[in-house]
Amino acid sequence: MSSDKRRSSFYLVISILVAVGIWVYVDLTQGITASKEVYNIPIEFQGEDTTLAERGLMLLADSETTIDLKLEGAKLILAQLDTSKLRVQADLSAVTETGVQTVTCRVVYPEYKFSSRLTATTPTNSFNITIDVGELYSREVEIRCDIQGTVAEGYIAGELQLTPEKLELRGPQEQVDAVSYAKVSLNIEDAVETVDQALPYVLYNEAGEPISGGDIHAVQDEIRVVLPVDVVKELPLEIDFQEYPGLSKSNVSYKIEPESIMVSGEASLLSGVDRLVLDSFDLSQLGGSEVYHYVIQLPEGCSNLSGVTRATLTISFIDLTQDTRTATDFQAQNVPEGKTVTILTDELAVRIRGTSADVASVQDGDITVLADLQEISGASGTYTVPAEILINTGADVGVVGTYQVTVTISNSTEEDPTP
Repeated sequence: MSSDKRRSSFYLVISILVAVGIWVYVDLTQGITASKEVYNIPIEFQGEDTTLAERGLMLLADSETTIDLKLEGAKLILAQLDTSKLRVQADLSAVTETGVQTVTCRVVYPEYKFSSRLTATTPTNSFNITIDVGELYSREVEIRCDIQGTVAEGYIAGELQLTPEKLELRGPQEQVDAVSYAKVSLNIEDAVETVDQALPYVLYNEAGEPISGGDIHAVQDEIRVVLPVDVVKELPLEIDFQEYPGLSKSNVSYKIEPESIMVSGEASLLSGVDRLVLDSFDLSQLGGSEVYHYVIQLPEGCSNLSGVTRATLTISFIDLTQDTRTATDFQAQNVPEGKTVTILTDELAVRIRGTSADVASVQDGDITVLADLQEISGASGTYTVPAEILINTGADVGVVGTYQVTVTISNSTEEDPTP
């Protein structure tokens, strides 16, 4: 067979396949028809909770709430339809009085291609449904919550919050008045954080028996229940002491009452909190035995489970004494370049403090007095300058008060003046 004949045969086969494909597509989408029946499609009543309620009306249980449909159309289009997305709506805006009456429904398809290529019919060939309209009566009832389980160890449940706080019911007066309360059930077993759930409810009569059926409708379908769950901690009450030489925390006797309190709060708020500081106490301000009172400050968002809001600090030194030493070792610091400094003060009485043992261990020769010339570095003459006291022992001893010495400053070429 020549190449031209083989090519012609190939094109002939392709043409036949394309023609068959077009024929099948057209037959499925335009030619071959099919039907499908869908039963018990819920009817959506538009304006039931708004327009109808504003007019003091409501639908009664005798109203039709579902409808059956027969769908016809192209087989391929019908096969693509998800019937679970099919909706039927009834508009109640024209209903203005009580009694049995009819309204018209319409079919809502999920996509336009279905509404344009499918036909919907009902068993009665009518989209009119019967509704029974009665007078609306409303009343609010208590909402109760049945808490099941307990929170995890080391945690505490807070105050239960319900939204709404009361449930509004609508319906025939004799049915609504028969309702005593609504109840939801909340499971908090081993909860370690706040529980926030939207829960269904059950209506109960005065005898505690559940009520079902009837024409009662509630404004809310669910109740939002929030139960705060906080961690519980025992936090010690403490004082931060400002210490000085001779005035150390180890030489203080103090007592804080109460020693600790129980606090609750969200885990994120208390995760890094291990104590409550009442004050930063300056030991240099402590004289004899003293008593101080403080308001206990909690981290923001936490609760004081102990109920104690004030703490008392009783404090005194264990062993504190003061004594005087005579310093004879004088030195100058920050001496200006090209200047000669003569310290005119020969002796300086220095008062020291600390424990009896530490104070007794300090001798006159253990003290050095540093005359600071920083503020008069460019001057000449006689001046009184501040002095720093150094105690050259390992004893925990501090200096009481401030000190000064007299110095003479002259140029290095000048003769030292006679004191």
